[in-house]
Amino acid sequence: MAAIWTRPIDLAQLTALGDGVLPGLLEIEFTEVGDDWLRARMPVGPKVHQPFGRLHGGASVVLAETVASVGGAMAVPEGKVTVGLDINANHVRAARDGYVHATAKAEQLGRTTQVWTIRVEDDAGKLVCLSRMTAAVIDAAAG
Repeated sequence: MAAIWTRPIDLAQLTALGDGVLPGLLEIEFTEVGDDWLRARMPVGPKVHQPFGRLHGGASVVLAETVASVGGAMAVPEGKVTVGLDINANHVRAARDGYVHATAKAEQLGRTTQVWTIRVEDDAGKLVCLSRMTAAVIDAAAG
């Protein structure tokens, strides 16, 4: 399979996109890239816990949407951008510490929409959250 990326991927630059906004506040860091997937991680600790000491489901969704959104932006032609249409998440296991790792894989890259599946796993590789995001592809000038 040929790589889906329409521009070079620099993981440090992708991480820097989060500086001063929510992904940066949650310390989301891009760590790996493949031909049709992108991976980032987020530390799990009090900052992202719910009141009972477990990873807050909303934080998992922020991680999932961040990785899929950035992946989408790196897979569109010049002059296009992606904007989120829908995201869902199934939280299947608790995480309390360490890191969670989100891998976003492109399922469909169309002219007007993209669909991404995101697996959020703990350090042991156990599934914590399974998410799917749909994005619209629009002209950058319209966004």
